[in-house]
Amino acid sequence: MTMKRIGLLGGMSWQSTAEYYRLINEAVAARLGALHSADLVMVSVDFAQIEALQVSGRWDEAGQRLADEARALERAGADLIVLCTNTMHKVAPAIEAAVSVPLLHLADATAGAVLAADLTTVGLLGTAFTMEQDFYRARLERHGLTALIPDPAGRADVHRVIYDELCHGVIRDESRRRYLEVAADLVAAGAQGIILGCTEIELLLRPDMAEDVGVPLFPTTRIHALAAVDAALDARLS
Repeated sequence: MTMKRIGLLGGMSWQSTAEYYRLINEAVAARLGALHSADLVMVSVDFAQIEALQVSGRWDEAGQRLADEARALERAGADLIVLCTNTMHKVAPAIEAAVSVPLLHLADATAGAVLAADLTTVGLLGTAFTMEQDFYRARLERHGLTALIPDPAGRADVHRVIYDELCHGVIRDESRRRYLEVAADLVAAGAQGIILGCTEIELLLRPDMAEDVGVPLFPTTRIHALAAVDAALDARLS
């Protein structure tokens, strides 16, 4: 029996999509050994076009665009689809409605990791869309979790660094320090862990930096990528 084919819907941004590709292939090699790598297909969209739709609030149009790309992945043989971005899970229902194969929802995978750590209250870092709108926090709440978000100044700084720096591959120590400050404020407010709820954030903060915050960090790119490998190899290993 062969492994399932993973469909990656990426490009938002390409920096984090490259991490998905690396993490998935490393995990498959670790699980299967030898020269094994992942069976996957990828669509990478032009993020400038998607970002323009975000800013103008044209979410329905963005959802239709990504739904079309998901159909292309299904036609290419994808057995499951991984949307390589937290923010665009706002349009996950449009994608799910467009295809017959499952969409592996990032918030569900993340919630599973948080629950496995026996935590109930987490801080959420991400784009302003992810932090301020309810599509992501509500999904976490379905799993019995409470998600805290930074104050307005913290949200503004976290969002700015994502779009102005991390999406361009720019890593600045001062931005890392600011993120750690924002995370520390969330811990002071009662967060038992911090969700790195934007795939680019892991370019700035690493899971081993949890000691700097005092609580576990939940890297959503890594969590999502490993969940995809679990799903792809499930039939093979059963």
